[in-house]
Amino acid sequence: MIQAADIREWRNQDVVDPKGHKIGVLEAVYVDTTTDEPAMATVRTGMLNRQRLAFVPLDEAILGPGYVKVSYAKGLVRKAPSIGTDDVLPAEQEESIFQHYGIPYRLGAKGERQLARR
Repeated sequence: MIQAADIREWRNQDVVDPKGHKIGVLEAVYVDTTTDEPAMATVRTGMLNRQRLAFVPLDEAILGPGYVKVSYAKGLVRKAPSIGTDDVLPAEQEESIFQHYGIPYRLGAKGERQLARR
């Protein structure tokens, strides 16, 4: 798991799947608002003129020299909910990311979002 102190160091590193296939480049990390621990990352994918940011969970992520290995297949990540490279994650889209990966979604105690960009 990526430690909160390491987040900035791993931006712009390659993100690979369990088989080592490159998915894209790590753009940003989102923390769980309850624990402040890294929970999701956005991965820059696509062609230069048609890039987007796909979301991928960081559970069981492994850091290596120049890469972050996630526990999800490239195909699954490429089909994940995404945003434009200059967009912000809308609150109403957040739950669909968790559903895509089969992860339970929970709002905070006061109804706040589960993810916050760091």
